[in-house]
Amino acid sequence: MDARFAGIAELAEAPSVAVVVDVMRAFTVAAHAFAQGAERIVLAESLDDALVLKGRHPDWVALKDGPPAPGFDAVNSPALLRSADLAGRTVVQKTTAGTVGALAVKEASLVLCASFVVAEATARLLRTRGCGAVTFVVTGEGGRAEEDLSCAQYIARRATGAAADASGFLRRAAGSRAAAELAQGVREGSHPDDVALCLELDRFPFAMVAAWEDSLMALRPCAVPSPADGDSI
Repeated sequence: MDARFAGIAELAEAPSVAVVVDVMRAFTVAAHAFAQGAERIVLAESLDDALVLKGRHPDWVALKDGPPAPGFDAVNSPALLRSADLAGRTVVQKTTAGTVGALAVKEASLVLCASFVVAEATARLLRTRGCGAVTFVVTGEGGRAEEDLSCAQYIARRATGAAADASGFLRRAAGSRAAAELAQGVREGSHPDDVALCLELDRFPFAMVAAWEDSLMALRPCAVPSPADGDSI
């Protein structure tokens, strides 16, 4: 597999296959939302668009980065989302980096959104689809966020079927600027458990696929077949 790693601003054109990585915290939050029963996650272009969608669909759950705000039901924190009842509901998500990255590659033939909690399922889906060239979108810090880059590199290695010791990749993520800011409470709308939840490797058995649905970019969980005999794990 030919893997390319790029920041959002470096995407001159839509790749054929894109894996958009946001570890802390958009796509860790998305995975937790699906685990709590959410049916789909609509990726909003802006906070105003998220509020418009919420106004049209009062039963949807609107979620944003930062502190709580009028019109929004939740913030972008996996720990704070634990008490939310999401069974069968649509979540509207707008974040600073993750949703922006996914929408930047919305014309790709396959868009996966990923973090450590769905790393192996994401890699397995890439193997199952036989993807020859994959662009990993490193969403944080202009493509330099260590937590996103380390996760992208780990998934890329596993996507080839090669064995990989995750501990080094997780250590890099744990030492990242984002992890430090979350641990120190610098980022509003966070919880002390967020970093640990973002560093849980392969907590969930599904990948997350984004595709167009009724003029909206929607993310859904995708069950991935179990590894074939002889596949590296």
